[in-house]
Amino acid sequence: MADAKTITVDQLFAIDGLLDAEEREIQQTVRKFAAERLRPHVADWFEAGTFPAREMAPELGSLGLLGMHLHGYGCAGTSATAYGLACMEMEAVDSGVRSMISVQGSLAMTAIYKYGSEEQKQQWLPGMAAGTTIGCFGLTEPDYGSNPGGMLTRAKRDGSDWILNGSKMWITNGSVADVAIVWAQTDDKVRGFIVPTDTPGFTSREMHKKLSLRASVTAELSFDDIRLPEDAMLPEARGLSGPLGCLTEARFGIIFGAIGAARDCLEAAIEYSQTREVFDKPLAGYQLTQAKIADMAVEVGKGQLLALHLGRLKDAGTLPPELVSVGKLNNTREAIKIARECRTILGANGITLEYPVLRHANNLESVLTYEGTAEVHQLVIGQALTGSNAFR
Repeated sequence: MADAKTITVDQLFAIDGLLDAEEREIQQTVRKFAAERLRPHVADWFEAGTFPAREMAPELGSLGLLGMHLHGYGCAGTSATAYGLACMEMEAVDSGVRSMISVQGSLAMTAIYKYGSEEQKQQWLPGMAAGTTIGCFGLTEPDYGSNPGGMLTRAKRDGSDWILNGSKMWITNGSVADVAIVWAQTDDKVRGFIVPTDTPGFTSREMHKKLSLRASVTAELSFDDIRLPEDAMLPEARGLSGPLGCLTEARFGIIFGAIGAARDCLEAAIEYSQTREVFDKPLAGYQLTQAKIADMAVEVGKGQLLALHLGRLKDAGTLPPELVSVGKLNNTREAIKIARECRTILGANGITLEYPVLRHANNLESVLTYEGTAEVHQLVIGQALTGSNAFR
């Protein structure tokens, strides 16, 4: 009997029919760019523990990917769903590449866009959209991750200026950035500051020996009596709602991105199983292999449908933050399970950089916990359902 015609996971769930023409075009354009400019090099970047951010940022900017869901100031002004689909295609190549785009657009640029003055927007956003100016987002500290309200970084008034002291850790783009959005305690709650990285007293140290997100620049930032003018402060952000609002934007991209990594793992495992012979027939011809593939395809498809549903809600302006937690919790959790299961199909070959699955699995270890751990999102969802705050 002849083998049946094969289909992709997207075709299994009829995903294409859920997208409009512009969304399909953006997704295909980003997929093509990623295949031609990123995928041939990403294994080498991962092995070397580097990413050519300075080289790639202008290319990403010219493609319209930086701050693409923002409007004006040189930004593309796409829908949130289109931005999510771009994140999916970027993370299908590598989580580190998607992180660079998320930090630039959803964190640093969004902070200025949502909370900055018109002068601040005009000064910084066009260059950041073009990729000629790279930004980073300084919230996490060595001892304050899930509980940023305890941060030690502090800004004090000195006449009309601010004096900034403290440190931040695990900062994507930190050592290559031209500008940092730094969150600090003040006498008037947590406030955000736009800090050019050439300001005296600003130092960055790139972090090495990472086992995850190796194709990404990660740094520790230090602030030693940095003097900032009064207009360095973001005027519309007061309290933790400012940085947490930016994180909600970035988490939205992760919902799409993580499932892109899972899809890439599954595609690699399917292709491998079709050509790898075990006991005189392809690995794909065994029931246990097909059971694994079927189960993973169902979870990838469900994750895609969830992401698209949340994208439609966001575009309609009706996406509550607890649903972002649902998406981040589910899609990162399922993605890392899929990456690990795909590795079992590839056997020993799965631990090499010739195939993407263990690289994705290592990256997803970080994606699972950054911008809100699984446990934090469980508590967000639990509070929404029960009305009880269990964080303390």
